[in-house]
Amino acid sequence: MRSGPRPVVAFLLALLVLAGCGVLPGVGEPDPGGETGIGAGFGEAEVVAGGLEAPWGLAFLPDGNALVSQRDSGRVLRVGPGTEATEVGTVPGVVAGGEGGLLGIAVSPGFERDQLVYAYLTAQGDNRIVRFRLGGGQAEVLLDGIPKAGIHNGGRIAFGPDGMLYAGTGDAAQRGNAQNPGSLGGKILRLRPDGSIPADNPDPGSPVWTLGHRNVQGLAWDDQGRLFATEFGQNRVDEINLIEKGGNYGWPEVEGTGGGSRFRDPPVTWPTSQASPSGAAIAGDTLYVAALRGERLWTVPLDGAGGTGEPAALLTGAYGRLRHVAVAADGALWVLTSNRDGRGDPAQNDDRILRFPRA
Repeated sequence: MRSGPRPVVAFLLALLVLAGCGVLPGVGEPDPGGETGIGAGFGEAEVVAGGLEAPWGLAFLPDGNALVSQRDSGRVLRVGPGTEATEVGTVPGVVAGGEGGLLGIAVSPGFERDQLVYAYLTAQGDNRIVRFRLGGGQAEVLLDGIPKAGIHNGGRIAFGPDGMLYAGTGDAAQRGNAQNPGSLGGKILRLRPDGSIPADNPDPGSPVWTLGHRNVQGLAWDDQGRLFATEFGQNRVDEINLIEKGGNYGWPEVEGTGGGSRFRDPPVTWPTSQASPSGAAIAGDTLYVAALRGERLWTVPLDGAGGTGEPAALLTGAYGRLRHVAVAADGALWVLTSNRDGRGDPAQNDDRILRFPRA
């Protein structure tokens, strides 16, 4: 494990803002069939981009456009409503395979000042978190040594309201990683933007924020600063957890509820056939969760005090596997499909980024 920045090979994103090396189809078109609305104050779906290859992460830039990572190619796209989706470069060092590759992406909260972008990627021997400046130059490894495998690599990164960078990791198919405080697998990690460890982490010498996770791929905060995380179960149930500093969420000792005083129970569970929950976002009093195996968008009411209501499913089967969901500054909901990840049944224009504008 290594925290704190160090240079690696030069990042290949040159002239990001004004130039690109490829254009992808599907811009600004209405969705060509299927269920096109999600109700609840949103308009019908429009296709922001199509013809993508297993898009995984999405992070908004201050100008309202977004950066999107493609898992298997290591390529980054710049996308926006009413504009062409433009390939802007490739992150070096990505070794894709199985569920690994270029995964989560995050934009610095101070982007207009520092131009920094962060990524979670699978390298030759591990998973790691890097950062780079748009327009070229060097990339820095902020944290390496996160266990990798063909499955359970985690990969979601996001800045919290406290300005810290959070990362969801997987147990890398080694169940014991999740309960081992010395392993970065099966955890939620918390770093300063420069990769150093915050002094108020549970262990001031460790990036571990919580442990006992199987595979975390969704992180979302409500307007009170509470963190909710999605987690893949094994045979029985998938989970949403309310994340609290230093909490132990039970895996592999417990799947779902029933952990007693030692472990924290999830407030929401689903049968694994209905979810495989990946990316998550919160808009107002609703948590949205993109489901892969379940091929639907879950909505979970939030009561403002950390409690949850009865989940409801939207878009069931309409777009296939859903990898991520995000809320733009204008309130629109963006959804990424994942039908070209080796487990889906791609439609003609897959993979797609869908935008549901505020009605």
